[in-house]
Amino acid sequence: MGIYAIFQTGGKQYRAKAGDILKVEKLKGEGKIEFDKVMMVGDKVGEPLVDGAKVVGEILEQKRADKILVFKKKRRHNYRRTKGHRQHITVVKITEIKG
Repeated sequence: MGIYAIFQTGGKQYRAKAGDILKVEKLKGEGKIEFDKVMMVGDKVGEPLVDGAKVVGEILEQKRADKILVFKKKRRHNYRRTKGHRQHITVVKITEIKG
């Protein structure tokens, strides 16, 4: 299975190992990116972060996620509202886990 890490970006936590492709909240930039808020590497657990640990990745593309529909209804009041939303995301390929 290989060594994996749990890191945080965009207010969410992700579990990744080298070679994984993740869809994360939108990040600025292109090319290489480093995530330094690493909470766990292999069997090392941080309190709250692991010192000196980094997850290195490469930004593959910037795009928008699939559309979700937000539907509101109040029964017996003829009230219906439909709205759509597409979140901006960044596709990242994890290249290396240091730590």
